[in-house]
Amino acid sequence: MKSAVSPRIEITDADFQKFRDYFYRKTGIHFDDNKRYFVDKRLVDRITASGHEDFRSWFIALRFEAGGHELQQLVNAMTVNETYFFRETYHFDCMVNDMMAEIVRRKRPGERIRIWSVPSSTGEEPYTIAMYLLERWPRIDEFEVEILSSDIDTVVLESAQRAIYSPRSVAQVPRPYLDRYFKLLPSGDFALSRDLVAVVDFTRANLSDPNDTRRFRDIDLIFCRNLLIYFDDLSRRVAAEAMFDALSPGGFVCLGHSESMSRISNLFSVRRFADAMVYQKPLQGAPS
Repeated sequence: MKSAVSPRIEITDADFQKFRDYFYRKTGIHFDDNKRYFVDKRLVDRITASGHEDFRSWFIALRFEAGGHELQQLVNAMTVNETYFFRETYHFDCMVNDMMAEIVRRKRPGERIRIWSVPSSTGEEPYTIAMYLLERWPRIDEFEVEILSSDIDTVVLESAQRAIYSPRSVAQVPRPYLDRYFKLLPSGDFALSRDLVAVVDFTRANLSDPNDTRRFRDIDLIFCRNLLIYFDDLSRRVAAEAMFDALSPGGFVCLGHSESMSRISNLFSVRRFADAMVYQKPLQGAPS
């Protein structure tokens, strides 16, 4: 069987399997058969853009490329980034109403609080975190709050740092926040305040690669929402262990509404607050 996405370049079942296995090893992301058309179309686009005439020659070049440029272009093409400001606000409510209070119990005024948003996508989540803290957490001036955000896709990281958003992306932003932090452009898009952009530190990172994740340490709160649904069981465990290692004792993890850490790993305790259920690294390390 062959895919019919292009009259010139064809992706066979064997090609698809080779690519799927390779991409999984590199990223932890697994494509089911029902994603075949999505994958094939983007493979053909990359093969064409890189000047190759068939999958075989392109795939050989991809695997032996020294600099990793084509792999990064492939990752950028294959990752899905669908988000908006103030998405699933119950976690942000839980942050300012409960989790921050527990975090600062273990801090002295002036000490650092580290929050990690992964994946960053185009920046809506980490910027929402920043707005929530500035507007709704009264102790923001007592501590040094550091917001880190990472993604495997370099294109969305560039977009996050440009911080220009469509009306759809800001549709859920409360009007006072929209007036305070955004500027309406002649194009109809909205530019985020550069002061707010400067609050977030964006970096490229692959949650499945220990070389990338080991630099994230002493984290107090992780937002990792709607990413693990793209992983298989093994990759989810690897990601859970990476987050566990990154967290300070007592630190928290927020997952998406359809994700459950309890089905992935026994490293974390379940915490049920008024606004949301989250996961916590025990104060004395992993449970026995």
